[in-house]
Amino acid sequence: MFGNDRNQLRKAYADAWQKFQQGHPLTPLEQQIADVIKEHPEYHKSLENIDKDFLPEAGQTNPFLHMGMHLGLREQLATNRPMGIRDIYQALTQKYKSSHDAEHDMMECLAEAMWQAQRQNTIPDETRYLHCLKSRAGLS
Repeated sequence: MFGNDRNQLRKAYADAWQKFQQGHPLTPLEQQIADVIKEHPEYHKSLENIDKDFLPEAGQTNPFLHMGMHLGLREQLATNRPMGIRDIYQALTQKYKSSHDAEHDMMECLAEAMWQAQRQNTIPDETRYLHCLKSRAGLS
């Protein structure tokens, strides 16, 4: 979305949220960001301090990573890539009666796929990722 610059990425979140709150027109990407932020009021304060580190070893969740995973999933759903992810999403949405909760469940598989790819220095394994998602949706 914005390269590897953490502060630039976080600033994009803060700027989109500020524009939304002020009623300014948003680009399509800014609208997507604002939609995710609206769904996470617990992260609104984090937008005021984009320099903060979030340490997993201290039990902290990185709100920017979390919201970025929502955006990533939504991009996958929009393109149906990997092929079949939309059907899995629909099944999970029915299971949870909530698209947001379905995305949170899917994030477990996405995080695992990203971690494995980073660990093995490869691209994410789509087959393994889809298998994880199908398993969570009760489709395997």
